[in-house]
Amino acid sequence: MRITETGLLVHDTSQASPGLTLFSPLESRTAYLLNMAGETVHEWALGDRCGGIVYLLENGNLLTAEKSPEGPTGVNGKGGYVREYDWDGEIVWQYVDHAQHHDVRRLDNGNLLYIGWEEMDAEKAARVQGGMAGTEHADGSILGDYLKEVTPAGDTIWEWHMQDMEIEAYPLHLEVPRAEFAHMNSCFPLPNGDVLVSFRRNSMVAVVDRQTKKFNWQMSDITWGMQHDVQRINNGNFLFFANGLNTLTFPHSRIIELDPKTKKNVWQYKGSPPLSFFSPHISGAQRLDSGNTLICEGGWGRFFEVTPDGEIVWEYISPYEIEYLSGDTLNWVFRCYRYAEDSPQIGNRISA
Repeated sequence: MRITETGLLVHDTSQASPGLTLFSPLESRTAYLLNMAGETVHEWALGDRCGGIVYLLENGNLLTAEKSPEGPTGVNGKGGYVREYDWDGEIVWQYVDHAQHHDVRRLDNGNLLYIGWEEMDAEKAARVQGGMAGTEHADGSILGDYLKEVTPAGDTIWEWHMQDMEIEAYPLHLEVPRAEFAHMNSCFPLPNGDVLVSFRRNSMVAVVDRQTKKFNWQMSDITWGMQHDVQRINNGNFLFFANGLNTLTFPHSRIIELDPKTKKNVWQYKGSPPLSFFSPHISGAQRLDSGNTLICEGGWGRFFEVTPDGEIVWEYISPYEIEYLSGDTLNWVFRCYRYAEDSPQIGNRISA
């Protein structure tokens, strides 16, 4: 891994947004909370390896998606154990779905919204368009995504299945494996109960209508390059990490703010030169209250904050290298989050 510096690289105290930054390296068993100086000021020991999202709830507890030993294999982003830890690291709640992957969200009503995999019906799998021929699972099957909302007791009260959609209308990119249709990597609950989602393998963002279980908004753009972490920000626009993989131009990542009414970009960030900012997978972004944007360039374990003009005012590279099952040593991070010192999540427990 060619990383020449780790830890804090930049801190412009006059422009950076004070707070604590939370992250957990993929495959690690620890979640870290950093102050603005890049120092670890709190940490949680996880029961199993981090499989995706890790974030703080408003009560200060930590919600995680950790890898379970059961469930689908040969796919990326697997979780299985959804756990809530108190500030002292004790598990206070757990939900198990060995097919859970990537994202989970605690809703305002206390329920859990999450993404899972299921084997598609053979007839429906045969209707999947695109992808590289012969790249289904060894038995010829294809996994489809589902969304579920479950109560704290684990009862399912709402669900949605990608294989119930008009399958032919959502072809996979020609360069991706056919093992999944269509690799959902984020689910963001909207105020009206609908769910904003991101599908990697066809570079599509969509809104699932809670009542009709159809898309009431959708957009696909190959130049996004298999985006991650779509979310609705306070002004109503959508923010996401456009990975830039397999685009029509040379690959580089961008952060895009999109007006869903016009489907036009109203703001974006890219590196200068563009190839100085590129993570082909994972990654995310957070619009801060200051108007700055915190970016997780996941493939490099790099977190940095930019102003609306694109100036880097805080930058940190994770020093935590994890040995993967492949034998590679990497410092990948799925996402990171910044919390103000006086936020409900931190509650002035720690100084930024």
